Amino acid sequence: MKKTGSAVWSGGLKDGKGFISTQSGALDNVAYGFNTRFEDGPGSNPEELIGAAHAACFTMALSGQLGEAGLRATALKTTADVSLEKIDGSYAITAVHLTLVATIPGATDEAFQDAALRAKLGCPVSKLLATEITLDAHLE
Repeated sequence: MKKTGSAVWSGGLKDGKGFISTQSGALDNVAYGFNTRFEDGPGSNPEELIGAAHAACFTMALSGQLGEAGLRATALKTTADVSLEKIDGSYAITAVHLTLVATIPGATDEAFQDAALRAKLGCPVSKLLATEITLDAHLE
């Protein structure tokens, strides 16, 4: 299975502009640029897209882990904060912090934490990212 994302760019780093699209059409020529990445300009940026992908992947993996434990969530809400830092003169994604709030009828905190940890370690996006990934998981 292969999924495709694409980007086009014109101009210089600071004054240029680009557009991001996905094979599915969920993103179709969404603007991105220096101002959307390093300032508060309208549009998207690679870090928030990675965050959305990681949150989606982790949450889906957690649903699978819960199912294997005989549990079913009524709500799983995940946020992924992606840290972009300048190190030795160049930028690097240095960490991702996942915050999860879950409603799972009949779940014990122990079973929930175990499933969340397994999802964090097993999610394909977690495996892709060679950075520190932390998790705060809260059962309602």
